Amino acid sequence: MLRMDKRWIGLLPLLAAACSQAPAYRPPAAPLPAKFADADKVWGEAQPAAPATDKAWWRALGDPALDAMEDRLEQDNPSLAAILAKHRLAMAALRQSKAATMPDVESGGTLTRNRQSDDRPLRGSTQPSYYEADTVSATVSYELDLWGRVRDSVKAARANAQASADDAAALRLALQADLASTWAAMRGADLEIAILSDAVGAYQRADDVTHHRYDGGIATGIDVGRADAQLADAQAQLAQVRAQRAVLAHAVATLAGIPAGEAKIDTLDHPLSVIGAPSALPAALLQRRPDIAAAERRMYAANRAIGVARAARFPQISLGGNGGFQSMAVSSLISAPNAFWALGPQFSLPIFDGGRIKARIESARADWDAAAANYRGGVLQAMREVEDGLTSMDQLQQEGAAQTRAATAAGQAAKLSYELYIKGANTLLDVVTAETAELAARRRAAQVATQRVQTSIALVRALGGAA
Repeated sequence: MLRMDKRWIGLLPLLAAACSQAPAYRPPAAPLPAKFADADKVWGEAQPAAPATDKAWWRALGDPALDAMEDRLEQDNPSLAAILAKHRLAMAALRQSKAATMPDVESGGTLTRNRQSDDRPLRGSTQPSYYEADTVSATVSYELDLWGRVRDSVKAARANAQASADDAAALRLALQADLASTWAAMRGADLEIAILSDAVGAYQRADDVTHHRYDGGIATGIDVGRADAQLADAQAQLAQVRAQRAVLAHAVATLAGIPAGEAKIDTLDHPLSVIGAPSALPAALLQRRPDIAAAERRMYAANRAIGVARAARFPQISLGGNGGFQSMAVSSLISAPNAFWALGPQFSLPIFDGGRIKARIESARADWDAAAANYRGGVLQAMREVEDGLTSMDQLQQEGAAQTRAATAAGQAAKLSYELYIKGANTLLDVVTAETAELAARRRAAQVATQRVQTSIALVRALGGAA
């Protein structure tokens, strides 16, 4: 049994005093206002933590076809696959850094047959010309992490791995929101196509009536021209919206990882549901946003990196040993007389490095300053996005209600104007004017409804996926 050398006992106080050289970690205070500018909801202080998101928030929109497309995005989107691969890379780096906390054990061996030169200097007369040299050995080394270099390296790697997971969550949320918003725009085009199709049908009937009245000498050529122009303009608008709808469908397919030509998405003639804002806004915004969580983890990793850089100023001490068997014959290789071993500590201490360590410390501090600034900038951007969403939701709700009333009133005016025209109490110009106003009002109401849905999606994204 080996006994500890008395000289090693002096290392025990150093082991007990082992500590990190990183500064105390204190995330910068988030610049939160007293309350939301456009709502009676109060901002609350929150500590960075793992984001908590609703993984299927888009189901609140009420379109099963969108649910299936979001599932395809999770499986087939190449951007998401790439960032998940980067997360696996970060996890592998974490495992590599953890390996430094364990002893390194290596083994080796040689089995050789050798011949000495007859004229070798200082060769004894009894030495054989031919001999074997067989060795089996093992080497063990372990760094004493007295200054926290290894531990801080592991903590930094773990934080970077967590940040990479948050990056993946942030990209996933962004892609889901982009898909849902593009889907809402496509469904908005479906609504406009339905409105324009109705208008084309109505204008076609009115054009037939106008031609019939012209043949009977009741209408003028000017009336015929106006009816034809109104019909052609509506047909042109319909073709334009159909083209826009096709482009949006291609964008949806691409986001979901499907070739654009293969996606066949049926039309829907009713609007999507608006996602309501959560009742609790958002005292825990910092926990919900994966991009902010990633920024906080990178800030922590930068803090630990300062400790790693500072630890380089102190001695690096490791315990090492090697041992094995050596013999001139394989048959007697592993036996007590052929054993050899060596055991003892090793250390290295930088004396002069031309300022390299100092520069690394300054670099680590600069990384910390940049990470802290990015974190604060992310919080400010998050607050802006939430404020924008709340303001837009409120104003669009009012605009939508007013636009719906306008469309209803325009429809009634157009119907009355046409009835008076049939009775000869009105001109076709009045009818065309009223019907054009009705079509514009109905299309605008559909567009506002789409904007409301898209704004609610943007608000969900601003809240980190909380619906």
